[in-house]
Amino acid sequence: MNLYGYIPESVNEGTGLRAVLFISGCRHACPGCFSPDSWSFRAGEPFTEERQQQILHEVTTHPLLDGVTLCGGDPFFSAAECTSWVQQLRAASPDLTVWAYTGFEYEELITDTARAELARLCDVIIDGRYVEAERDVSLPFRGSRNQRLIDVSATLATRTIVTMQLSML
Repeated sequence: MNLYGYIPESVNEGTGLRAVLFISGCRHACPGCFSPDSWSFRAGEPFTEERQQQILHEVTTHPLLDGVTLCGGDPFFSAAECTSWVQQLRAASPDLTVWAYTGFEYEELITDTARAELARLCDVIIDGRYVEAERDVSLPFRGSRNQRLIDVSATLATRTIVTMQLSML
């Protein structure tokens, strides 16, 4: 798995102050994607064990971070590798939230064992392909109206999709 980019502090990819990991590789190829260079699974740098531990240390020792966001590409194309890293993060800093962006719809994620395992580790999943015709820059944390902010724990508890409301943000 490759890491396309890493931002130690951001307020754009979820609530609060977040570290953002851009995972290389995406097969959705959404027209109008803001980062088509990230589609290649070879883009960026190898996410070696050393680099994983370096970022894990930075994240878990940062006193102001609220959480981590996985972006891409699409991290769910590298679900098994991402799961391992997120499990380490959860063990080291259970209070940090985990958000993830994906072009898959939540209903698609849970039909695949590896993707479902990563999904269960997330607090919020922004799902759905970017649709240029539904572009809306006024929406918080997403680019098109079809994309949803899935509250994962509530969705798992109720066994129905629960989206976050603006008042929850």
